[in-house]
Amino acid sequence: MTAQARADLRTNNNVVSRERLLGPVSRWRRHGEPTLGGSAPDIDNGVFGPGSLAWEVLLHPATIVFQSAAQFILQLTYKPVFAGVRDNDPISKKARAGTLSLFDVFDRGQRNSGIHAPMWLGDMDTARRVSGHLIRIHEKVKGDLIDVGTPELGGYEANSPRESTWAALTEMHTMLWVYERLAFRNFRLPKRLPDDMRDAYIREVKEYCRLFPHREEDLPNSMAELRALYERDAKLFGGTQTIKIIPETGQDFLLLWHESVKKNYHPSQFRVKIQLFFQEKLLKLPAWGAVSGKTRRNSGITAEKEKRILIAKALMMPIVWLVQQGPIERYFMRMMWGPDSVKLIKEARKLHAAAKARMRQTELA
Repeated sequence: MTAQARADLRTNNNVVSRERLLGPVSRWRRHGEPTLGGSAPDIDNGVFGPGSLAWEVLLHPATIVFQSAAQFILQLTYKPVFAGVRDNDPISKKARAGTLSLFDVFDRGQRNSGIHAPMWLGDMDTARRVSGHLIRIHEKVKGDLIDVGTPELGGYEANSPRESTWAALTEMHTMLWVYERLAFRNFRLPKRLPDDMRDAYIREVKEYCRLFPHREEDLPNSMAELRALYERDAKLFGGTQTIKIIPETGQDFLLLWHESVKKNYHPSQFRVKIQLFFQEKLLKLPAWGAVSGKTRRNSGITAEKEKRILIAKALMMPIVWLVQQGPIERYFMRMMWGPDSVKLIKEARKLHAAAKARMRQTELA
């Protein structure tokens, strides 16, 4: 970075250098460096561990590249999550103050996977430290109205068993969708896992849900039980014209967002535009094709647009394969998951491969 660029950055927070775009380790790290689960004889496996279905899914290059895009599609159809972002997220507060920039929007999405990865790949101490941090920062994320247009839905509270369980389930469910619908395995086209493996994956996810406030009776043991939970809470999924209205002020959250981003644009943010093109345009299209049809409908996708999405996904499969290859995957891993997660993923893949080899040997014995 030149001396002039450093001076600009000190006086104008909207200036974005390449170094700022990549971000330091502190952008993702919470409560110390994470410890990889199962990385030494005296270190436990954590929530999942080597050889687990969860590691098989989340360590795949397709998950590394597409996880965040797919997760946001599903999670933002869960009305309490959208309401929490609308009312309490820093991007909402900055939008209301008129200080939100394009970099702030990117930074919010950039931190998503890398902050969660230590819970998925770390030992139990790491998982509990990070989950405890997330619980603490969500203490104030609550409100009396999910949607001013449907007050009968009531309010929301991020740390309630309902909201925290759905946050965990939607994170993990989108990773399964990405793995089944976008992940090339052994040079073969993506395919759905057998029913028994899908059920086993959900039972592993149950352990992750236990890191957060939950009701034990709500934690699913199979895909059938997860589908039943979706049906039970169907009224909480979807979108309306009024959910974007901030109850406290009556302002349109999305309009404030776009107006502030436009006001605070700086030419150096063009590099942010390029990255957002990949995340919100190029990669988002296959992600839209990977989520369920019900999720697309809950997002307001019409039947005609859904048809175009599925055709585009099929036509883009060569690109989907390409972005899963080494150099490109490593670029997205560093950009969106951060330095700690790059290290965790690299070492976890070695442990996972060794665990699978041992399992195969046991089966043959």
